[in-house]
Amino acid sequence: MGELTALRHEVGSHDDAIEFCFERGWSDGLPVVPPTESKVKAMLDAVGLAPDHQIGFIPERRISITAEKVAINAVLAGCLPAYMPVVVAAIEGICDPAWAFHGPSTTTSGPAVLLIVNGPIAEELNINSRESLFGPGWRANMTIGRALRLVMRNVCGTLPGTLDMSTLGNPGKLSYVIAENEEESPWAPFHVDRGFRAEQSTVTVMAADGPCQIFNQLSDTPEQLLLTLADNMRVSGGVVGQTYYVVILPGEHLKIIADAGWSKQRVQKFLFEHTYNDYARLRLTGRFPLPVKPGDEYRMRPLVTSPEMIFVLSAGGKVGAFSAFIPGWAKAGWSRAVTKEIKR
Repeated sequence: MGELTALRHEVGSHDDAIEFCFERGWSDGLPVVPPTESKVKAMLDAVGLAPDHQIGFIPERRISITAEKVAINAVLAGCLPAYMPVVVAAIEGICDPAWAFHGPSTTTSGPAVLLIVNGPIAEELNINSRESLFGPGWRANMTIGRALRLVMRNVCGTLPGTLDMSTLGNPGKLSYVIAENEEESPWAPFHVDRGFRAEQSTVTVMAADGPCQIFNQLSDTPEQLLLTLADNMRVSGGVVGQTYYVVILPGEHLKIIADAGWSKQRVQKFLFEHTYNDYARLRLTGRFPLPVKPGDEYRMRPLVTSPEMIFVLSAGGKVGAFSAFIPGWAKAGWSRAVTKEIKR
């Protein structure tokens, strides 16, 4: 397996170790778990990787992210060793050139790294896909995302005010992890849409803003319900051709759509067609250069490049007339969603 190479520090007690981590700047603001040698080795054993194995490389920073560095930060975050395969796959995702690490990690905008877990591992690790979807209370959700952010902080140097120049930030920068509720979905799982088999376990990484919740308890048809979503999506984000949007449909809203026999593709097409913006409005609101030109009120621009770039997922609680959408970061092509298999 190989020997650990990280620098050792001797401290007096467990409490001293926690404070030592704060003093060194290794924390995200919350207490961390001191990364003892035995805990770090347990993380590495869980994925069968040597300490010096390179999981990813960030060319803009000339930084190699090794398995030992990931294991240390997974311990700091409070992960169980069983979570390590998900963390490793997520690190592979943000190091993929398609995700384009430098952009979303340094922008003055506020994207976090949204992780969507699919496949059998979600249930095995109790990764939440139901009530309080984006809320606290699930160790796997909170610590897997936290481990990813600590790697970005402690290994890649993505610190607020230095490389992380976000004007407002995003609570999801602490942790932003969900699973899809595949069991209750009427459609194929998200990772199957992305080219994987249903029995495979995957994690999809996205540079994304926070979730925007919409409320509609009066509509009883898919058209009315989805128009509520579309109206809110249409004026969100940059609305000048963003990379992707994620649409979360929980129980009550999902049932209305499923009972009417709508496919996922029909939902995507409907939302795509009803989220266009006219150029006159885009110019008047400062999203395109002035002046307004003749005919601009009739010239239309789509929210995303194609219906397939609206990712529709089943997730959230059974009760409550709520859905949500999550804008992807920046313009099309700047950072793409990346899906990686979770290897065990």
